[in-house]
Amino acid sequence: MMIKRFYMLFLMLPIQVFAQGLKVTNLMCEYKSDPKGIESTSPKLSWELQSDERNTTQIAYHVLVADNKEALINNIGNMWDSKRVLSSASIQITYKGKSLSAAKTYYWKVMISDNHHNSAWSIITKWQMGLLTAADWQGAKWIAYAKMPDSMRMVPFPAGKGPKGLPSNNDALPLLRKTFTISKPLKKATMYISGLGHFDMSLNSTKVGDHFLDPGWTQYDKQALYVPFDLTEKLVQGNNTLGVMLGNGFYFIPRDHRYRKMTGAYGYPKMICRLVLEYKDGTTGSLVSDESWKAAPGPITFTSIYGGEDYNANLEQLGWNTVNFDDSKWQNAIIVDGTPQLNAQAADPLRVMQQFTPISKKQLSPGVWVYDLGQNASGIPQITVQGKKGDTVRITPAELIHEDGTANQTGSGKPHYYDYILKGNGPETWHPQFTYYGFRYLQVNGAVPQGESNPGSSPVMLDIKGLHTRNSASTVGSFSCSNELFNKTFTLIDWAMKSNLASVFTDCPHREKLGWLEEVHLVGNALHYNFDIHRLALKCIDDMRQAQTPEGLIPEIAPEYTKFGDPFRDSPEWGSNAIILPWYVHEWYGDNQVLAQNYDMMKRYLDYLGKQAKGHILTEGLGDWYDQGPKAPGYSQQTPKGITATAFYYYDLSIVSNIANLLGKKQDAIAYEKLAVTVKQAYNKTFFDSKTQEYGTGSQAANAISVYMGLVEQKNKQAVINNIVKELHDHGNALTAGDIGFRYLLKVLDDAGRSDVIFDMNSRSDVPGYGYQLAHGATSLTESWGALPQVSNDHLMLGHIMEWFYGGLAGIRSAPGDVAMKNIEIRPEPVGDVTSAKASYDSTYGIIATDWKKTNGKFELTVQIPVNTTATVYLPASEKAVITESGKSISAVKAIKLLGYKNNKALIQVGSGTYDFIADKK
Repeated sequence: MMIKRFYMLFLMLPIQVFAQGLKVTNLMCEYKSDPKGIESTSPKLSWELQSDERNTTQIAYHVLVADNKEALINNIGNMWDSKRVLSSASIQITYKGKSLSAAKTYYWKVMISDNHHNSAWSIITKWQMGLLTAADWQGAKWIAYAKMPDSMRMVPFPAGKGPKGLPSNNDALPLLRKTFTISKPLKKATMYISGLGHFDMSLNSTKVGDHFLDPGWTQYDKQALYVPFDLTEKLVQGNNTLGVMLGNGFYFIPRDHRYRKMTGAYGYPKMICRLVLEYKDGTTGSLVSDESWKAAPGPITFTSIYGGEDYNANLEQLGWNTVNFDDSKWQNAIIVDGTPQLNAQAADPLRVMQQFTPISKKQLSPGVWVYDLGQNASGIPQITVQGKKGDTVRITPAELIHEDGTANQTGSGKPHYYDYILKGNGPETWHPQFTYYGFRYLQVNGAVPQGESNPGSSPVMLDIKGLHTRNSASTVGSFSCSNELFNKTFTLIDWAMKSNLASVFTDCPHREKLGWLEEVHLVGNALHYNFDIHRLALKCIDDMRQAQTPEGLIPEIAPEYTKFGDPFRDSPEWGSNAIILPWYVHEWYGDNQVLAQNYDMMKRYLDYLGKQAKGHILTEGLGDWYDQGPKAPGYSQQTPKGITATAFYYYDLSIVSNIANLLGKKQDAIAYEKLAVTVKQAYNKTFFDSKTQEYGTGSQAANAISVYMGLVEQKNKQAVINNIVKELHDHGNALTAGDIGFRYLLKVLDDAGRSDVIFDMNSRSDVPGYGYQLAHGATSLTESWGALPQVSNDHLMLGHIMEWFYGGLAGIRSAPGDVAMKNIEIRPEPVGDVTSAKASYDSTYGIIATDWKKTNGKFELTVQIPVNTTATVYLPASEKAVITESGKSISAVKAIKLLGYKNNKALIQVGSGTYDFIADKK
């Protein structure tokens, strides 16, 4: 009893009594801070630690979870009390308490003890559950303005314009409204809502939230997403009105004379919602979507995710989303069929993240002007215009311009435009709501900039800007160095990344907007350094599960809205994302659950590949797509398709063997390992030339992928690497590897200590590559190494070098076999003319940062290592160099340990903290 009393007294002590500089920060549930819509009944919790002391690690944690905040204030975890757990684990802590209820809010905090005898409580934070079953929607129904006849429904979508006889445009983009009464004081109000293809919700005339294109797009005949919103502070006692606008998105791509990558329809736009009301007197209530809602056509007269959007301001109904509006002429909403599965939108929403104003403008002809925003990015235009009722202004966005200055949509999908019809009662501000594009230029027909000559009395453009929209995943990395070309390359790739983070990882923000899967694992590590893509990666994996065919095929796009013909449906380099991405998510974030949840998908895909293989060799697919060769880019020119396809098959087998071991599936692990050995033997027999020590044609991609994926026998490995370097030198360090091969070329050179070769091949502007694109005016990474105008000029797939900027040049990387960067390597590569570099990465444990420079025979390196992790620093220094840390000889600093020397680098072991190293050649 005495021990218990002492422990309770310890719990009640204020934080400042025993914190001693230790802080617990960044509490997350299911990888979000203060999330809503949690559907896991055993959610994962995590936190970060900060400390003023070096070499700090967590030795114990104590989690308390309660269904009310007051209980936690009194240190009572009435839902879960983990007790004191002796463990260094601070991520992926599984909730093991009482059953959790739909829509309910739970509060939690954690106390940490460290190895310096310090302890600290975190603040109290919370999470809110989603709607876990169909019953939790409490009778909510899918409602719409109109129902599409079954004869018009077309799924999967035909690619391109499709056959004749397709459905005409839907003639009503609907408005839905509902007035209701709050009769007593509210404690909490949460709206759970889905609108397909997309919705925009308002309450008492004010837009709710700042999201764009909610919800994320999915394979709608299998699944739709809903979005939770907290309306507690927005509702008033008395009457309130909810208003919902609906748009098409990928739910319905109408037939029209405008551009479309595909044409088809799941149905007309529809909506479902439940407003959960918790009153201060302890009672609860609900408002659900049903036929009592009112519906009418809205002012959007056309919208297409591919073709653009039109808006007639004369069709606006003033006050339609307010309490006093007369909706007697509106029809009652109709009930329509739903979708089999509703899940919470767990990935970050799209938002307007940045605004661009024109850096110049030019008149092309009377009433036709082109504005240059200076940056090619995903987004929408916004105009403020004044003119006469019925005047029409057309905005045409474009990445490039023709020689005559007009908008050039040749490589981005044409025509895509926006028509706005004025109502003529003063300045009018408008932007599209349910579509977007990639653009730098805005061509405006029918309006004249304010202050310019306007003899035809055209509408006056008072303001025009570009609103950059993207997934709002937080930025977690930064990089810069003394080489300005590399800095510009970083920015080039960063813009392509931002422009292609939507509710899927798109390849381009205009022509396709599809989730092509190869780029997710190939550029994934680079993305991971720059953005917190954990939740978006889980969405991508879920999309692949939904898209997998009964035969086990993972198609090249997910969601698979259209079934492309081969080789654009079945390419192992693309489908293997179903295995590689879950594995990478595990490695990046320590997420083991993703492996267990998707193990069946992986097995089914491996079975599919095994059936496709002939003599264990795969030859289908696209190969090293868009490599550099004598012909226009496209199908692999330098590397036989069988090499990349079979290499991925082997890599998949190796990964799933490891996963099977982690999941305790020993027989599977043995079987996959045995099959991998057989595939390796067949691969080397088929593609390896023992005389030349090369694979296939000896291309950069063929040799590099063979080395990286472990297909080269150890006795031949160095010879193959030497051939890679020789091939590059023989061709003036010009790259030929494409979408698939380039990442592995960089990785193999980096791992072999040949960052000097990476520098040589990427620090030039005279041959196709990053510098070449910049020299030709690109402001975002382009689809082709040669920045061709006839293809996309805002494309994600060739951004692999960013991984080397962080992990090679700046030196922040995981130790081999490590998970979530708990064991870090700091291994900077000072190459070429680079005299300094710095980078930071906000990992699951906290910020890792490096900052190095070379001056007068000295190498100075500042390193920041987060609490609860360790690092090995590879400091460029010979055994003759004098090494100090914070001005002291490293032998005199207890916090660090010299492990020895290797390849002219001193290996120094450190724990958490900030360290200032200097290696002086003397």
